[in-house]
Amino acid sequence: MPNWKWEVGEEKPFNPDEFYGGPSKSQRKRDMTALQKLGEQLVNESADRIQKAPLPEDLKKAVLECQRIKNREGRRRQLQYIGKVMRGLQETDIEGIRQQLDKWKGRSKADTALLHLVEMERAQLLENPNALTDFLVRFPQADSQQLRNLIRNAKKEQAENKPPKAFRELYKQIKLLVSEQEENTIPITPDTKENGE
Repeated sequence: MPNWKWEVGEEKPFNPDEFYGGPSKSQRKRDMTALQKLGEQLVNESADRIQKAPLPEDLKKAVLECQRIKNREGRRRQLQYIGKVMRGLQETDIEGIRQQLDKWKGRSKADTALLHLVEMERAQLLENPNALTDFLVRFPQADSQQLRNLIRNAKKEQAENKPPKAFRELYKQIKLLVSEQEENTIPITPDTKENGE
């Protein structure tokens, strides 16, 4: 324990970290819980993302193992183990994990928006006879004959209660076209405008 002798009249502010020789037990517990929750967020991501992520090998292995565990108690213990592994990481590694999770969240929102856009385009193509003309104006690189066939076959499948093979293929084609167009679109920023003018 530190030596607390000082002259009378001298006021020294109370610092729990100094008094306890480090963070208090409550603070350490809060830190451990935060790391365990961070680990749980990793477990909730897809195995593909975890495999490709720049994580320490032991953490990656523990997260993938936890994803395979179905037993509730076993999963809880594995999450605690993940928290323990994360406590051994450097602060820079933990910050990198937080940034990666934030990036995935942003990408997930973009993926959801793309999914809704593609579904809306498909519904328009199936319901509105003039929608294909508008679609081909916006996506001139599309194969118009292939799209006509897919639309016709998808309508036929729906009418005859057949498996939605063409319906799914139409979705894939629209998604491919929309994704290609988004990749080729250069966002306009003030710098771009100045350079283009």
